[in-house]
Amino acid sequence: MQRRSFLNALSASAALVLPLGRSAWAATSVDARPTKNKLVVVMLRGAVDGLNVVAPVGDANYARLRPTIGLGLPGADNGAIDLDGYFGLHPALGALMPLWQQKKLAFVHASGSPDPTRSHFDAQDYMESATPGRKNTQDGWMNRMVGQLPGEPGASRALSIGAVMPRILSGPAAAMNLPNGASGVKATVLDRPDVGAAFDQLYAGDSRVARVYADGKTAHREVMSALESREMQAADNGAPLPNGFPDDAARLAQLMRNDPKIQLAFVALGGWDTHASQGGATGQLANRLAPLAQGLAVLAQRLGPLFDDTTIVVMSEFGRTARENGNGGTDHGHGNAMWVLGGGVAGGRVLGEWAGVGDAALNEGRDLPVTTDFRSVLAEIAEKHLRMGDKQLVRLFPALPQKGPGFTVLRV
Repeated sequence: MQRRSFLNALSASAALVLPLGRSAWAATSVDARPTKNKLVVVMLRGAVDGLNVVAPVGDANYARLRPTIGLGLPGADNGAIDLDGYFGLHPALGALMPLWQQKKLAFVHASGSPDPTRSHFDAQDYMESATPGRKNTQDGWMNRMVGQLPGEPGASRALSIGAVMPRILSGPAAAMNLPNGASGVKATVLDRPDVGAAFDQLYAGDSRVARVYADGKTAHREVMSALESREMQAADNGAPLPNGFPDDAARLAQLMRNDPKIQLAFVALGGWDTHASQGGATGQLANRLAPLAQGLAVLAQRLGPLFDDTTIVVMSEFGRTARENGNGGTDHGHGNAMWVLGGGVAGGRVLGEWAGVGDAALNEGRDLPVTTDFRSVLAEIAEKHLRMGDKQLVRLFPALPQKGPGFTVLRV
């Protein structure tokens, strides 16, 4: 039984999520004109506990299943922040409440990959390739997206912040990778004229390798140029940015404002595998959620007017068990909550087909079922926000579900 019904907020003139065609998504042809719209994906590696991110505090079963780590009712000690009278937000995420109140933040609960694996490695691979159950996919869906975006491809169109190029951006399309923290904006050895000239000569002979090298060098130059104004102007009057993700989020916002060619960005954050001592309103999970919320709030604020043209998706490879374990933590689960932020988001809502957390409603008697395929949410964003048509969506998500999720995430 579905606890609530969800209204399709699209008008007839904007009804783009329709059960039409092979992919059941696009009712209009692709727009070949370039779009200024942006997509940022934040991947929470380790499987964040969605049931304590957006907690069903209105369900008595929730407190029964989580006697020590569950959030209290809004207004109570260690209580959740009220969202809609049934769901409550973890108090460590309070920095996001202004976006919720402005209807620029929504959650899609009981969402995720339909593949049943509880292996971090496999589940992350499936979510980054967008081909659940298939291990031989050669590229990531964001790399495929680079090739499907309208307009001319550019070397700095896609950007990752992290130690290595992630699976989601692997593939033939050019992408740029920056290390986390301040080291990501420092000059490299290739910025030295003598070394750069030597590498230019080394890779001049092979056309394929030379093209890849040239693309990477161009992307690096564009990104460093975009950072120059921030480093030189010292607009913050010498005050340091917070450490960790808020710092990277502020830097990413500056990059996106200064370089309009950047359309896609990816950040991965770890530390969400809370098998023991997870905590409730305070503790291990709360200590990770607080800087995440701060970073997302910083990103939205620093983007300024560009936030209206940006959609931010936060996702994790799977959820966690509904019942806490004997170590005060949670184990690997299935369904989770996706977060969607942005100026075009139909926010202020918890979306999804929700049946509660009673024993009969749980997947295998232990965790949330996946009632919304994560690709359905991404496909709506690709189609409505990034102007991709039916053919592009099929290439982007080769096994796209045959129908939409029954609700709309974006207003446009």
